[in-house]
Amino acid sequence: MLPDRQAETLAEWLRQHPGIEIVARDRAGAYADGIRQGAPEAVQVSDRWHLLRNLGDAVRAVIDCHHGDLRRAARQIEQPIPAPMAGETPPEQAIPRVTAAQRRRQDAYARRHNRYQEAARQRAAGTSISAIAASLGAERKTVRRWLRAGKAPLWRKPPQGSILMQHEAYLTKRWAEGCRNAALLWRELLALGFSGRPGIVREWAESRRKAEPRAQTNSTSTTGQLPANCHLARLLMADDNTLPKTERDLVAHLLDEVPALAAAITVAKKLNALLRRKTSDSLTEILDAAIGTPLKDFTAGLRRDITAIQAALDLPWTTSPVEGQINRLKMLKRAMYGRAGFQLLRARVLHAA
Repeated sequence: MLPDRQAETLAEWLRQHPGIEIVARDRAGAYADGIRQGAPEAVQVSDRWHLLRNLGDAVRAVIDCHHGDLRRAARQIEQPIPAPMAGETPPEQAIPRVTAAQRRRQDAYARRHNRYQEAARQRAAGTSISAIAASLGAERKTVRRWLRAGKAPLWRKPPQGSILMQHEAYLTKRWAEGCRNAALLWRELLALGFSGRPGIVREWAESRRKAEPRAQTNSTSTTGQLPANCHLARLLMADDNTLPKTERDLVAHLLDEVPALAAAITVAKKLNALLRRKTSDSLTEILDAAIGTPLKDFTAGLRRDITAIQAALDLPWTTSPVEGQINRLKMLKRAMYGRAGFQLLRARVLHAA
């Protein structure tokens, strides 16, 4: 560890350790100057993690500069829903989302119902119970029970009492008082003798949230509420296919209403994909595309360090300890141990980290 972040300190250390060929660093100008002074022949590699973090900071700065425009755009989304006029059909209610477990139960019941219908059809045609059971691959008693019931069984287990039942009144009271923190509710129940785990309380709180109707806005005075800049930046930078429809519509509307932000996000997404090595776009072309956007100052700084950034895209070196160890294994151990041995060593490095 060097005593400070001064260029002269780093340059002197490098002079005392000649032969260094590659130096991975963050974007601090002092480090770049110190490397140039102390090891002018060394290749400088800008760390991609720091570049991605700097990009995130730049995107949040752009959002902050356009916060007023974004709030005005958000107000346009949450307009009050007008009451239907006489003779008009009210708008359709949103279809509740079906969980994976519910979908499996529905599919299983559909299969049982189809088998019951086939059994009823064969029985109406005069087929014996034994023959029906053989054709369906079921027990005779099962087929007979289905036909007597006149339907396929639901096979639902009877509801069991929850460990929360004796504390239901207290939870309902605290919920009505406005407490929505499941962890806090769990700690309060512990003081009352509750012995369950916090996940039980979280599930109860989540079911209560889903059961509560969403409040309708009667005016635009309470609209225009935007997520925090960090969360909004993540929404804007996310892949549209990964977002729920509500957030996807919000992002699309904000970008339509604030063209300068849309231009910046387009460049930021391309640069993000490039730094994550998910695309083969040209770094120079991306920086050129940012000239007319609010990211022009940020990308101008990248252009001054373009050699080290391009090296980060072309070379495996990084300042991350775990990734650095893996890269060294790639360079030094693969030839000795082969691919299978390298994978084993890589797993050991990740486990140790």
